[in-house]
Amino acid sequence: MQRQTVLRARREPIRPRTLVVTAVAWGLAALFLLPYLEMLVTAVRPADELRDATYLPSHFAWSNLIDVWRDSTLGANLRVTLLVAGGSTLLALAVALPAAYCTARTRFRGRKLFLLLVLVTQMFQPTALLVGLYREFHQLDMLNSVWTLILCNAAFNLAFTIWILTAYIGSIPVALEEAAMLDGLGRFGTLRKVVLPLAMPGIVTAVIFTFISAWNEFVMGLTLSTRSDSQPLTVGINSFIGNYTVQWNFLFAGSVIAILPVVVLFAVIERHVVSGLTAGSVK
Repeated sequence: MQRQTVLRARREPIRPRTLVVTAVAWGLAALFLLPYLEMLVTAVRPADELRDATYLPSHFAWSNLIDVWRDSTLGANLRVTLLVAGGSTLLALAVALPAAYCTARTRFRGRKLFLLLVLVTQMFQPTALLVGLYREFHQLDMLNSVWTLILCNAAFNLAFTIWILTAYIGSIPVALEEAAMLDGLGRFGTLRKVVLPLAMPGIVTAVIFTFISAWNEFVMGLTLSTRSDSQPLTVGINSFIGNYTVQWNFLFAGSVIAILPVVVLFAVIERHVVSGLTAGSVK
């Protein structure tokens, strides 16, 4: 009986609406992927064929991916970006977790005002504060420092991290913590052994969005880092754009290298992102 049902389901014709939706989905996917395909092709296009009106070059110059490391400071820029993105993510998470836990579990006076102030800080653009930040870090002799970029990126991503973690921790039943405390766990032990494992999807979502935001940051890196070897990857790639010429092959080769770590990170933890974004939507 079950086999007949399966065979009947297989023989059922595909509806025209399904075909149209599938075709539109594939078309949109191809439309969004075309710029990345063009970037990849240009990254391995020979220098003498950059102005040719052809979709594919006569041969692929894979040496562009090696020359971009050898003839520029891209390796140092990548190291700075990894340190800044990783450090700012860890710092934002270390500050946001206690704040989110306290906000979600404690009904203190001014709680809504605190959350409102956190949201208001998200409205400030880094470009509006660049002059003040530059003067402050110049007086502290902290220009061209990785720690400067870590502090700035962590500060500007802190509001989003607190909000998403507050929503997720608030969706965890308080009864689970009370049961753990009855078993002898203290507040810190309950947070470490009960709340953090259950809040892992929300934590992963906060991590990936903070990491990507710090990875793609450009304006603060350009302003607060003046040496080529202390600049992040986004600023280092921009150095291939000159006043009169643009090294398109190196520019796109550096762009391919820049997006690979983020693509790998997102592919690894993508399944946690959707559940983290819907945190607190169902009670």
